[in-house]
Formats: sequence, structure tokens, C-alpha cells
Amino acid sequence: MGLLNNLSKQIFANLKYDIPSGLVVFVVALPLCLGIALASGAPLFSGLIAGMVGGLVVALLSGAALSVSGPAAGLTVIVLNAITEVGYNAFLLGVVIAGVLQIILGFIKAGTISLFFPSSVIKGMLAAIGIILILKQIPHAIGYDVDYEGDFSFDQFDKENTFTELMRAYESLNKGAIIISGLSLLIMIFWDRIARGFLKSIPAPLIVVVVGSLLNILFAENVPVLVLEKEHLVAIPEIKGLASLTKLVIFPAFNEIWNLKVWRIGLTLAVVASLETLLSIEAVDKLDPLKRHTPTNRELKAQGVGNILSGIIGGLPMTSVIVRGTANVTAGARSKFSSFYHGLLLLLCVVFLHKILIKIPLAALAAILLVIGYKLTSIGLYKNIFKNGVEQFVPFILTILAIVLTDLLKGIIVGICIAVVFILRRNLKLAYSCSMKESEDTKVMRLDLAEEVSFLNKANIMTMLREIPDYSKVIIDGSHAKYIDYDVIEILNDYKVTAKTRGIDLQMENIKESYDIGYKNGK
Repeated sequence: MGLLNNLSKQIFANLKYDIPSGLVVFVVALPLCLGIALASGAPLFSGLIAGMVGGLVVALLSGAALSVSGPAAGLTVIVLNAITEVGYNAFLLGVVIAGVLQIILGFIKAGTISLFFPSSVIKGMLAAIGIILILKQIPHAIGYDVDYEGDFSFDQFDKENTFTELMRAYESLNKGAIIISGLSLLIMIFWDRIARGFLKSIPAPLIVVVVGSLLNILFAENVPVLVLEKEHLVAIPEIKGLASLTKLVIFPAFNEIWNLKVWRIGLTLAVVASLETLLSIEAVDKLDPLKRHTPTNRELKAQGVGNILSGIIGGLPMTSVIVRGTANVTAGARSKFSSFYHGLLLLLCVVFLHKILIKIPLAALAAILLVIGYKLTSIGLYKNIFKNGVEQFVPFILTILAIVLTDLLKGIIVGICIAVVFILRRNLKLAYSCSMKESEDTKVMRLDLAEEVSFLNKANIMTMLREIPDYSKVIIDGSHAKYIDYDVIEILNDYKVTAKTRGIDLQMENIKESYDIGYKNGK
């Protein structure tokens, strides 16, 4: 009873923040869900199912405060290939299998892998998503709506890429779209400054959607040359009653349970979706003003349940998604219920408000995403990372370039590899500290080994020992070392022989012949 009371207090305390945020996320999510389904070669309604399940189910099961779940652009190629290979019904069984595997990953605590994502790479990912949003939404803002919403990859299915699509967009300017996106951008930028009283509580993106839709209606009635036609507006499947809805629900082919191709699809989806979820969760947590931390293993279980349910009723696989999560944070959400409200709005509006939704111009939505993109990749972010030094800035910049020029997962892998190189480089330098004293007739060099000396330090230590001048006096002290790798001990033992042949007076202090893990952990 006490738990229910606390939950209800949390809901009502954050209601004025979470409902407007849920509206904003709904507006952003609607075309993304449809666009990703279109790109995946799946029925349009399957993207909406994944969005609804992500909001209504995963949001409640998850421990994430601000993350939003739904169909992910990063899975489109995998999904398209899988549907082509085994058919949609068998693919849905693969989604169910992926969900089961994600629950298992949660129970074996695979979510802890997120603790090893370098901060510079996560910040680079956020900045890259911001740049991609800007590059991908400019065509929609000027009325070139050839590519689907949610298209974040550099290379396109039509053999174009992000930059060539931009050039083509400028050859096909639409005056009506430019007017709507331009006015929408002004509203997004200045609404909080000019709104007064009750209007201040209405989020700018909602005003943008309403104004953009009304403006296009005015164009149709008064300036036909500026009107945006069907291909420039949100397109969703129409539902006419319960019978129509049931026709849109597709069930998995459970008789394909022994098909190894289906199991391979399920395993691939589980791994990629889990990785993308953990990356998105880490990124959204960094944006959270209250700096709350999501329990990642619980998140994997929640995503697993969501994918099982989505697969059973004909939906696409889902992940925690960075763009909708960022929109949620930017809109001022305070709790997980903003994501729940977005799922509820998807359900209600798709069923009851079809005629209103299909009047929303994509140019108006582009303005919303352009502003979100700018906030993710602001100049201030680059300045702050630059101040942190080369070891943070280089992986940050290279992660951005890799993601923008490939896709999210490939770019992240590149970024992590670069960050690991810098980490190893730093660790190589931390194997020991060196001090030198000179007396009248000899040099005394003192080497204090670090707390942990691994085989990665082997080359650095060997090089340093070789450079010690003949006839020096050397003291190697292991007093601070809790663990020294056997390879390093072997080098030190070999150096005892080398030192004699070079006339070096060598003293080794507090160095054991072997170190085990128990000693390393202080047990």
C-alpha cells in the first residue's frame, strides 16, 4: 500500500512536467516509428506497435527515469535482411527469441558492460547524433522528403549518402516547406521568451505542430502554390474500427521454432539491440539534470519483455532510442511516466485521431529535430571537451567523425578502440616513477613501481632498463606494488644478470617472486 502511495505521489508531483514532455516525444516518435518500419521493409503499423509497447510496457518495467524505447534506426538493415531471408512471420519469432535472450542477459548481469564505455565516446556519440539530426532534417525542412524519417546512416539504399542527398535537396526547394520550417524554427527558439501566463506551460514543439498544420491548411485555401501535398505530410495507416485493427496485427510463425536461421536472427537482434540500448541509456543518463543512474541489468530485462510482446503482436524489435530520449530530456521530463504518456498518446491518436495526424507537415517536425540536434552538438560542448586535454578530445572527435560517416554502432566501436589506445598509452607511462640523484662519482637512479604493473608495461620497462647508463647505481622498489605480472618479474630477474655485465650496482627492494590475484585484491 505504501508503495502505491509513493508511486501515485510521484505521478502527480511530476504531472505538469511529464505530460507536456510525453506530448513532445509523441510528436517526434510518430514519424520515426513509421519511417523505420518503412526502411525495414515491414508493415507500417509494426513500427507503431513497437513504439506503443516501448512506452506502455518497457517504460513501466524499466528503472530508467528519462529513457524512451521504440523501434531503432540502427536495426533497419538487420531487420530488412532478416525479413527478406525468412519472411515476416518467421522474423517475428526471431524478435520473440531476441527478447528471451535479453532477459537472460539481464539475469547474468551483462548490463555491467555499460560501465566500460568511455565518457569521451558517449559524449562524442551525443554530438554525432546532433550533427546527423541537423544534416538529415535539412532536406525535410526545405521540402525534400525522399528519405524516410529516422534515416541516420551515411550510406543510403538508393546509392546516395548524407552529403549527396543534401545537394539534391537544394535542387528541389519547396517554398511552402521553407516558410513552415522557418516559422517553426522561430517558435522553437523564441517561444519560452515570449510566452506568458498559461501559454508558457505549453511546450514549443506542440505549438510548432499546430501552427505548421494550420498554416498548410491556409495555403490550401488561399495560396495553392505553397500547399504541401501528401508526400510532405505525416502518413499513417488508417484504422476503421476493431476489425481493421485486428487485420494489422500479425502473429509469429511458431512452427519455425526449429529453423536455425530464425535463431541466428534472434541472437543477432538480442546482441545488437542490447548494445544499442546500453549506449543510449548511458547517453541519456549523462543528459539527465538530476544525474540519476539507470540499473542496466533491469533495463535489459525490460527490453526483453518488450521485444517478446512486440514480436507476438506483430511489432518491430525495439531498443532504448537516443533521439526520443534526448527529446524527452530537452522537453523537461522528470520521470519514466513521460515515456508512458507518449506510448498512450501513440495508441489513442493512431486509433482516434488519424485525420488530424495526417495534416502534420514533415517540415514542422524537422524544425523540432533541428533544435534538438543543435542542443546535442553545441559549441560549448566542444570547448569543454577540448579543455579536458588530448586524451579526451581526440576520441571524442574521432567518434563523431566515425558515426557521421558510417552509422551508430560502427562509429562507437571505432571510438572505443581509439579511447582504449589512449588508456593503454597512459597506463604504459604509469608503470613506475623515476628519480635520479648524482653523487661525486656515480649516478643513483631510483625506480618506484606502481600499484599494479601488468604485461602491458613490459615493453616500456624493458626499454627504460636498456637506457640506464653503464656503471650506474639502480634501486628498483616494489613497496607500493600490489600486483606485478610474471612477465615483468621475469624481465627484472633477467636484468640482474645484465646489470652485472654492465657494471651496474642493482638493488631490488620489496619485490616478490610471484603475485596472485588474492594478493592483488588484498585478500
